[in-house]
Amino acid sequence: MALLAPATAARPSRRHRPAAGGAVDPPRTVRRMLRHLGEPARLARRERRDKPRRLVLLLDVSGSMAPYADSLLRFAHAAVRRRPTLTEAFTLGTRLTRVSRALRHRDPDGALRAAGEAIPDWHGGTRLADSLKAFLDRWGQRGTARGAVVVLFSDGWERGDPALLAAQMARLSRLAHRLVWVNPHRGKPGYEPLVAGMAAALPYLDDFVAGHSLAALEDLVRVISRS
Repeated sequence: MALLAPATAARPSRRHRPAAGGAVDPPRTVRRMLRHLGEPARLARRERRDKPRRLVLLLDVSGSMAPYADSLLRFAHAAVRRRPTLTEAFTLGTRLTRVSRALRHRDPDGALRAAGEAIPDWHGGTRLADSLKAFLDRWGQRGTARGAVVVLFSDGWERGDPALLAAQMARLSRLAHRLVWVNPHRGKPGYEPLVAGMAAALPYLDDFVAGHSLAALEDLVRVISRS
C-alpha cells in the first residue's frame, strides 16, 4: 500500500519560466534592450510552468465502511506522504475531521494511530450531506477543492435526505477539476448503485470506481494521475 504513491498530473500554472522557444517574454526582452542602450537585442522567450493539482481525499469512516477504513487510511497516508503540501485528507461520518497532519507521520502504523485518536466518530453513523457541507463551507470555498482532484471514498449510505447530498455534490463538482467516487461494493458481481445516497451523487461524478482490493486501488492511482 505504501508503494502506491498516488499523485495528480501537472497543470499549467500562471507563472512562466525562461525557455529556448515559445512565446515572446516582453519584460525580459525590454530589459535586454535597455542593457544595450535601446539597441535591438535577441528576443527572450518563455513558457508556462507546470504545477501539480491539489489532491483532496474524503474518507467515509462510518460503521458500514468499517471493513475498508484501515486500508483506505493507509492509501491516504501514502498520498499525503508523497506530496504533503498538496494533499489534504478528511474523514466523514457524523462530522468532518481533518486528518492531514496526523497522516504526515513517516510510519504508517503511527499515522493510523494518530488519525484514529483524532477521529471522534469512528465506525459511527453516516451524515454525508452534513459532512460535505461542513467541508465546503470551511475548506472547499476557501480554495482547498478549487481546481483539485477530489476523491470520495464511501458506500453511499446516507441517513439524511438524499436531495441534500445531491445539492452538496453539485457544489463540489463546480469547484473541483475532477470528482472521483470510490465505492468498495463497485467491484462486486451484480452491484447496482441503488442506495439513495449513491444514486443522488452519480450525476455529478467524473469517475465511479471500485476500492475493494489492492488491484482496485492500483487502478485508482491511475485514475488520479490522469491529466
